[in-house]
Amino acid sequence: MRYFSIDILRTIAIFVMVFVHFGENLAGFKSPFAGFGAPLFAFLSGASYYLWVKGREEKGVSDEEISKISVRRGLFVFGVGFAFNILVWLPEDTFNWDVLTFIGSALLLLGAVRRLPRLALLVAAVMAVVISPALREVADYNAYWLNGQYYEPDATLYDTLIGYVIAGYFPVFPWIAYSLTGFVVGSVLFEAEAKRDAAAPTTTSPTSSSVVRFSIAGGALLAVSLGSLAVRSWLPDVLATKFLGKWSMFPPTVIYVSATLGLTLLLVAVTHYLVDLRYRDRVPEGLANIAKTFSRYSLTIYLLHHVAHLWPLWIYTAWQGLEPTTYWMSAMTLWPAYGLGLLFLVVCYVALRLLGSRRTYGAEALMRWICD
Repeated sequence: MRYFSIDILRTIAIFVMVFVHFGENLAGFKSPFAGFGAPLFAFLSGASYYLWVKGREEKGVSDEEISKISVRRGLFVFGVGFAFNILVWLPEDTFNWDVLTFIGSALLLLGAVRRLPRLALLVAAVMAVVISPALREVADYNAYWLNGQYYEPDATLYDTLIGYVIAGYFPVFPWIAYSLTGFVVGSVLFEAEAKRDAAAPTTTSPTSSSVVRFSIAGGALLAVSLGSLAVRSWLPDVLATKFLGKWSMFPPTVIYVSATLGLTLLLVAVTHYLVDLRYRDRVPEGLANIAKTFSRYSLTIYLLHHVAHLWPLWIYTAWQGLEPTTYWMSAMTLWPAYGLGLLFLVVCYVALRLLGSRRTYGAEALMRWICD
């Protein structure tokens, strides 16, 4: 069964990232919703992986073959991440550990741990968040960031590994917490609904207990995180500064991760209830087409939206004989940048609809051809 809530949430994540990146890279505008797209995207990678595994199992694919395909898919996304860094962010940023190299790593890890008890995966997610501040202290995180804004490691094996584990843009710690939690939440939400639908496919779906539990958990985590942020100045320095941190995506502090994870949990639970359970037969066709299109080609659109707004900057500066990043973050004002972001999304939607539903193009099709 296809869960329309996943399509909607993945579309939201893509829209957020497109507008954030167009606004920041073209106009230098730090959007107030920057930092919300990537956590949702990482969380959905875990939930989607669970659904993908269940789909393979229902088709009779062996556990060994699922493991092999998982490895190939993880390595594919990991490799695409490196190619993306080189071709879009230029060779000097090959090892900046962007979101695609993280998603590839998450797929590899999820393939290895998918049979572990859910509680063990949740404990691992919590530990990834809890130990990250200490890991950043040991690694001297700030030494890798220019003015606290740009990741600038040395070209050494040590710095490369430190960047991958804890210091890059999207390191394994603590970002793996999103994917692990997404896998667990997906397994609880969607497994329960599938069993119920199989037993009584014609009944009206009530509010499931798992939806209520995850809504409460997400709301509580969000409230505690924001509450901690509000009273942070009254807390002991070792707790406020060394452990909780301020609201920050770089580094992803405990407060930031906890709040965005809580918000994501709440959003996933509520959307699943409203879209998949309560009103799944009343979703407007136009909205369904938009969400399915952007969801099915989310990897392709993520790659293309960077090409669409960064390559013109690099090409123009090369033509002018200037340093490549001359117009980065200063090419135009905010609203024209947002307008270009909206135009990009419209063009993508129209082009993908015109190409039809065969799904034989894009990065997703290439991944299926190589990995499946």
